[in-house]
This record gives sequence, C-alpha cells and structure tokens, in this order.
Amino acid sequence: QVQLVESGGGLVQAGGSLRLSCTASGRSLSNYVMGWYRQAPGKQRELVATITSGDWTDYVDSVKGRFTISRDNAKNTVYLQMTSLKPEDTAVYYCAASGGVRRYWGQGTQVTVSS
Repeated sequence: QVQLVESGGGLVQAGGSLRLSCTASGRSLSNYVMGWYRQAPGKQRELVATITSGDWTDYVDSVKGRFTISRDNAKNTVYLQMTSLKPEDTAVYYCAASGGVRRYWGQGTQVTVSS
C-alpha cells in the first residue's frame, strides 16, 4: 500500500510560480511511474506530467515549457515545478503512483491562478 500526500498548492497571480510536492509513505516510489493530474470544475481529470523510474518525462502540450516534473527517491517525493502560470491552470492537482495493475492517488491540492 502506498499513501500519497500532496502539498504546495495555493493562490498565485498569472505569471507566477508554484512547486507542488507529493510525498509517499508505505513503499518506495523508486519503481513506480509517477504522474501529476489535474481536474478543473466541470472538467475531466487530465494527465499533466509523467516521470518513469528511469526519469523519462512527458507533458501534456498545454504545459510544455512551463512545468517540470522531477523525483527525489531519497526523499520519496515527486515534484511539479510550475512556472508562467495561467488562469486556465486552475484546478485540483493530484499525484498518482502506478505500478503493475495498481494506481494510488493522493487527496489533491488546490491551485488557483488569478488573472
């Protein structure tokens, strides 16, 4: 079992930056594919960024060049550095750990970008 806790969300003006953290307990994240998802009101949850155990990363087009996903296995933590934030980035951000047939989710952290 993996427990994930996100932190770092908040209110920021357009153009600002935030760094989200996702810290795990229960198991090491080193062998999991980690993802950051977001869900805006009235919209489906979407995958924003992915990082594999080998540190290969991928991003949805709307955040490429602005967001960076990284992991620190020693701290059992995954990060999402968000820069040049836009109002359309406003959402609840969730991290997820995928391994085999299981996917574990955190509780989410709210990010609100004001114009």
